[in-house]
Amino acid sequence: MSLRERLIGIFYRVATGSRKTRNLLTPAGAIFFFGLIALLIFVALQVDECLDFPELLPTSLNIIVSVPIIAIGLFLMIWSVLNFVRVKGTPVPFNPPPKLVTTGPYAHVRNPMLTGVFVLLFGLGVLLRSISLVSIFTPVFILFNVWELKAVEERELERRLGEDYVEYKKRVPMFIPRLKVGTEKSIK
Repeated sequence: MSLRERLIGIFYRVATGSRKTRNLLTPAGAIFFFGLIALLIFVALQVDECLDFPELLPTSLNIIVSVPIIAIGLFLMIWSVLNFVRVKGTPVPFNPPPKLVTTGPYAHVRNPMLTGVFVLLFGLGVLLRSISLVSIFTPVFILFNVWELKAVEERELERRLGEDYVEYKKRVPMFIPRLKVGTEKSIK
């Protein structure tokens, strides 16, 4: 059995296991994820310093540019969490909602929480004037998450939610919502 298949099995067993186990693992999963993000930011700032990278933007401009970006990222993250809590689940893969969520931000993208995290990281990179966070670490973090979602989480969701998730995956993009062009009205 491959490592990927083992991970899918672990996610599936925990996601379909006892509520007690899921509730226990949820904070651990969240702490691990946000700890990883904090470590990523710390390492990026150290790389900037060690390689003597210039600051990304002047101080006054970095605040003007970063605050709206950070606000959008936080808004997406909070909106995503609130939607999952409403249906008695969390965005942590160990404690998902009992059924497929296709409302709120999930009507537009399959992973709005991660979209918010990516936007937030980019905004923090601008705020902290970190060239490496904006141009190296955030893109690598995005690529790693895309790989993990495709290789493990989406396969587990297909296994657990079946055809409903497969159809949802066909309709809804992973991270960036589709822009809808205005509907044409027929002339009678």
